[in-house]
Amino acid sequence: MSLADFRITRFQFARDRVIGDSQVRADDANVAALELVSSSGAVGLGFVQTLFSALPDQAEIERIFRAEVWPGLVGQTALGLVHRVSRPRGGNQRSASLPFHEALQVALWDLAAKEAGLPLHRMLGATRDRVRAYASGLDFHLDDGAFQALFAHAAASGYRAFKIKVGHADFARDLHRLALLKAVVPAGSEIMADANEAWAAKEALMKITAIRDAGHDLLWVEDPILRHDFAGLRLLRQATPWTQINSGEYLDLSGKRALLAAEGTDLLNVHGQVSDVMRIGWLAAELGVPVSLGNTFLEVGVHMACALPEVEWLEYSFQNFDHLVEQPIEISDGYAIAPDRPGHGLILSETTRATWARPHLLPRDQLGAAPANPRLPL
Repeated sequence: MSLADFRITRFQFARDRVIGDSQVRADDANVAALELVSSSGAVGLGFVQTLFSALPDQAEIERIFRAEVWPGLVGQTALGLVHRVSRPRGGNQRSASLPFHEALQVALWDLAAKEAGLPLHRMLGATRDRVRAYASGLDFHLDDGAFQALFAHAAASGYRAFKIKVGHADFARDLHRLALLKAVVPAGSEIMADANEAWAAKEALMKITAIRDAGHDLLWVEDPILRHDFAGLRLLRQATPWTQINSGEYLDLSGKRALLAAEGTDLLNVHGQVSDVMRIGWLAAELGVPVSLGNTFLEVGVHMACALPEVEWLEYSFQNFDHLVEQPIEISDGYAIAPDRPGHGLILSETTRATWARPHLLPRDQLGAAPANPRLPL
């Protein structure tokens, strides 16, 4: 069954809260659904997302995809494409004009698994169907009340692991937020902190030590320093035996390989590109380095998390995206559960396509009210 057609649907809507970290913030969502259609009629779904600038009009997204990506897909089989290994050279070693990379991998794997009649995690070799999820607030720009309310709700929903954003210019604020978190989550919960590269190596060592001395036990510190400072990351690993360094989020596949070679992380952080995640996951397994799944769009990363060895954690950040699909990934009692439906189990909601599609770019002040988020209290 070869690829015969594609559909792109552009969405633009307000977020139900400001998300961000020590470096960035966003209060709107800019998303396009990519559907790849095979000659059998099966459909593979992926999502294009831009965080900091809106996607162009739908017609322009379609034009770019048709010109830059579609010629390499049409007439090919999804199963062959997901397993293809190539080595782009010269000017061919470049990104598309829009960030199709993750959407394309997810849609192709979805389609390949559907045509094989398997849930994606089973096609990837999983022997389990669930993984522990931790509650991540993307909370840097929330006030203290909203911060505590979010994590109190997460605790009441069954989460027992929580990650907050640190890296404020006033370090006392980081310590304050850790104390606020401790006040609303159960004793013995796992706590993680994410600095998003806010610190230099020596500064990070001093602040991680100060956090411990203030009575906060951290399971890991994520991206404490610049992504390519492998020597600094290795120093932090060696100097902080009471916690783990989690890094790799901002690196591409080659960068993650270099990070592993430099012994620069205790946990390798990966995201939603299925082929890339599996390839680096296999290498991490050979080196004995655990993997953690960071935010993946609509939690599709649960499939890779279940398939790879030594993955204990999947990040969940309470973003208001669930309306985009007919049946979101289930999270129950602190576990994300991989669907047993063929493919990755996510199907674009026709109701959402009819009511939330925005084929033309809208100014931020015309987006209206945010879509409801059923996993957060009103």
